[in-house]
Amino acid sequence: MNFDPKQAQDTAQKMQQMWTDAWGQLLQAFKPVDVGAVATSMQPLQAVGFSPERLAQLQKQYLDGVHALWNQSWGAGSSADAGGRSDRRFAAEEWGKNPLSAFSVAAYELQARTLNAMADAVQADEKTRARIRFSVEQFLAASAPSNFLAFNVEAQKKALETNGESLAAGMANLLKDIQQGHISMTDESRFEVGKNVATTEGAVVFQNELFQLIEYKPLTAKVYEKPFLMVPPCINKYYILDLQPDNSFIRNAVALGHRTFVVSWRNPDMSLAGKTWDDYIEDAIIKAIATVKEITGAKQINTLGFCVGGTMLSNGLAVLAARGDDSVASATFLTTLIDFTETGILDVFIDENFVRLREMQMGQGGLMAGQDLASTFSFLRPNDLVWNYVVGNYLKGETPPAFDLLYWNCDSTNLPGPYYAWYLRNFYLENKLVQPGGVTVCGEKLDLRQVKLPVYVYGSREDHIVPIGGAYASTQVLPGKKRFVMGASGHIAGVINPPAKKKRSHWTREDGKFPAAVDDWIAGATEHPGSWWDDWAAWLKGHAGKQIAAPKTYGRAPGFKALEAAPGSYVRQKA
Repeated sequence: MNFDPKQAQDTAQKMQQMWTDAWGQLLQAFKPVDVGAVATSMQPLQAVGFSPERLAQLQKQYLDGVHALWNQSWGAGSSADAGGRSDRRFAAEEWGKNPLSAFSVAAYELQARTLNAMADAVQADEKTRARIRFSVEQFLAASAPSNFLAFNVEAQKKALETNGESLAAGMANLLKDIQQGHISMTDESRFEVGKNVATTEGAVVFQNELFQLIEYKPLTAKVYEKPFLMVPPCINKYYILDLQPDNSFIRNAVALGHRTFVVSWRNPDMSLAGKTWDDYIEDAIIKAIATVKEITGAKQINTLGFCVGGTMLSNGLAVLAARGDDSVASATFLTTLIDFTETGILDVFIDENFVRLREMQMGQGGLMAGQDLASTFSFLRPNDLVWNYVVGNYLKGETPPAFDLLYWNCDSTNLPGPYYAWYLRNFYLENKLVQPGGVTVCGEKLDLRQVKLPVYVYGSREDHIVPIGGAYASTQVLPGKKRFVMGASGHIAGVINPPAKKKRSHWTREDGKFPAAVDDWIAGATEHPGSWWDDWAAWLKGHAGKQIAAPKTYGRAPGFKALEAAPGSYVRQKA
């Protein structure tokens, strides 16, 4: 079979259009998602093509697979191998007992192999290839037979066993999710902020229009003289660090004897639609540091930033360094991007056109809707965080089990448009933070070479939002004494991993070397069973100073008092 180059090029362009259209249609099904912005970001950076020889080979393999599929006997019981697959969507034995469903799975798997092979064979720049692979993943996740009642034998069986009650329950679940604006990942009725999540005892001791500052009640008779401030990401609620008492990073810090403060971000509404990156650094990060010092009377404090909170903290520290302010004794960065060279799967969205569109939409004012952000992050893992719940909630009529982390994941937050657009351009697109003087924040040209304080840098090995290489890259730009630790699992599960659970592993390296590539660091690292929390606790203790009597009241300094009990009112605001 012969193909000329023009035919190969035409085929490539048609497939690219099919993938783009499929992605747009998929997002249309899950409003509210900004389909226009995502469609813009998914356009190819250059023309795509195939080697005629490789295209011919793939077509022959596909036709051979179709021929074998049609020649297979699909009588009942003859295709048991369709069940028991490693793909959990089709692992139940019912898939092998129903001829129609077994055939649909086999045909789907043939299609998946072919499309994935074609995506791998595309001749284009690497970013376009990544976008095509991502689009193929979305298309295949959406078109799986398990997503359709006509083929999903497990859902059919449950409907028969319940006399149709599962279908009625599924319809009720669907209507409820449409009403609330997102797919239920957990039984949200089982959780209440301040009642069974975010329960560590404390009080709000300061607030402005951007954040509330929470001080936690000491659990020890003595505390370290240098107080400890945590900055969570403002794209999520802070209580990821305070889910339940047994997995609360905040409670753990308090129990270790640290006088602990946490920034609880306000969920922006239109009154904050004009807020900028500078506003958040000056009036939140730097203000929180100064307020903790003023309340405690300490000359220096220790700090921690998580994800985007870490990026913001690094900006605040660079501004303070430019001003000759040494208020911060140490910083911990958890799954944080400072060098945006390696941004993982999110890179498929980011280019000049996408960023310019966002600037046009909201750069001068507006809100980036929290549900848009949440949907985007869910579709980064479509089978686990989207279609799994479509099948369970709607086809099978199940109520997902209660899970605190997924409750938090559904509690979305908005972002001010100017803040978001500036962040995209200057960091994700142009990576200016690592360029000395490359970006001006709060009137100061930032130079991370001046941020010379000791740092603890943590990255998760399977993180798809902040890849391990992206987290490790901070060691190459921060000049002070540093420690890098790698944990197992992903962006959240790797961080929220209390020692008592005895789960996962972490890796350290004691020779003080930080080679340029993370793989070279890993090659010289040692694996340790269990959580990294104890390693971090020992490190922070070395920077916390002597112990002093724990305060008996909140906000002890003049002008500061308990405004309301933790977790405060800002964290309860809904997007």
